Amino acid sequence: MARTRDLILFTFTVSLAFSQQTPDPQAAQTPPPAPPAWSAGPIDFSGLVDGYYSFNFNHPASMTNNLRNFDIRANSLSLNMAKLEMQHSADPVGFRIDLGFGRAFDLFHATEPYQNGTGIFRYIPQAYLSVKPKDWGGFQFDFGKFYTSAGAEPTETHLNWNYSRAYLYANGPYYHFGARMSKPITSWWTGGVQIINGWNNVEDNNSGKTFGFTSAMTAKKAAWFSNYYVGPEKTATNEGYRHFWDNVFTVTPNDKAAFYFNIDIGSDKVKNGPSNNWWGVAAAHRYSPNSWFALSPRIEYYKDNKGFITGTAQALKEFTLTADFKMQEGFLFRTEYRRDWSDKPFFDRGNELASSKAQTTLLAGFIVYFGPKR
Repeated sequence: MARTRDLILFTFTVSLAFSQQTPDPQAAQTPPPAPPAWSAGPIDFSGLVDGYYSFNFNHPASMTNNLRNFDIRANSLSLNMAKLEMQHSADPVGFRIDLGFGRAFDLFHATEPYQNGTGIFRYIPQAYLSVKPKDWGGFQFDFGKFYTSAGAEPTETHLNWNYSRAYLYANGPYYHFGARMSKPITSWWTGGVQIINGWNNVEDNNSGKTFGFTSAMTAKKAAWFSNYYVGPEKTATNEGYRHFWDNVFTVTPNDKAAFYFNIDIGSDKVKNGPSNNWWGVAAAHRYSPNSWFALSPRIEYYKDNKGFITGTAQALKEFTLTADFKMQEGFLFRTEYRRDWSDKPFFDRGNELASSKAQTTLLAGFIVYFGPKR
C-alpha cells in the first residue's frame, strides 16, 4: 500500500509541476489551433497511430491486464490501434469508411463469428452511407456498420480523457449493423431511432431485431444523452430480450474544466428463469490549464449481480488518473495510473489465475493523429 501511495503522489507531483510551467499566459487562454485539413477532392481524411507500454504490479504470467479494453497487454510494448478514416459529409448524400488495425480492433470484434467470408469486417470498424435531404429540417438516415450511440467514451484513444476505458465502455455495445435515423426536434433536442441486428455483430445471430432510441439534449454548458436498446441477443432464438439503458450527463463550466457522469442499467431476460442484471456508474473530470497539458481523474463502480458480463458475480471499483502532454499539434503523450478492485478474487497474480482482489497498472501511451478531431 505504501508503494501505491508513493506512486500516486509521484504522479500528482509531476502533473502539478508541468501544469505550473505555462510558457505564455496568452496560450493558456487561447484554444489550440485545429489540425490542418486533410482532403482529396470531396473526401476528408483523418487517422491515428496509437501504442503503449503497460506495467502491471501483479506481474501476471498471462501478460494480461484483466477487464481492460483496449490496454490489455501487461508488461509489454503494444500497438493499440492504427486507423484511417475517409468521409464525405451528407450533402445530401455522403459516406464514411474507417479502416482499423491493431489489438484494439481484435478485441472490438471478439464476438463476431466471421463465417462465410465476413472476416474482412474486423478491419472495418465503421462503414455506412448517409442521406440528409435538403429542406427536411436536419433529418439524416444512415445505413451500414456504425459505432454505438451508448456511452461517454469514443472508440479512438485521443478523443478520450483517459487512455484506458471504463468498465461501462468495455462491457457495453461497441458497434451495430443496420439503419439509424435522427432529426432535431427543437433547437436543443435531437431524437433518433435505430433498427439493428444486435450488439457487436454484422450478421445477425437470430431472426429478431434490436431497436435503439436515442435522445440528445444540449445547452450552452450542459448536455444529457440518453440511449435505450432492446431486443433479442441470444443465438438461434428470439426468446428473452436484453434491455440496456445508458445515460451521460456533461457539464462544461468554462474552457479549462469539464465533467461527465455516466450510468448504465442492463437486464438480460432468461426464458423460464431469473434475469441477469447489471449496472454501473462512472464520473470523470478533465482540467486543462493550458493548450498542452490536461489532468483527468475518473472513478467508477460496476455491479455484475450474477456474473453475466464479467463471468463472476462481483462488485468492481476503479480509479484512474491520466495526464496528457501535447508535444505539438497531432502528437500526444499520455501517462496513466489505474487501480482496480473487486470484492472477489478475480485478477491474475504471477502464475495464479484469479487469485487477487486488486490490480494496479502504470501506462505510457503515444498517439499520433491527423485530420479534424471529430
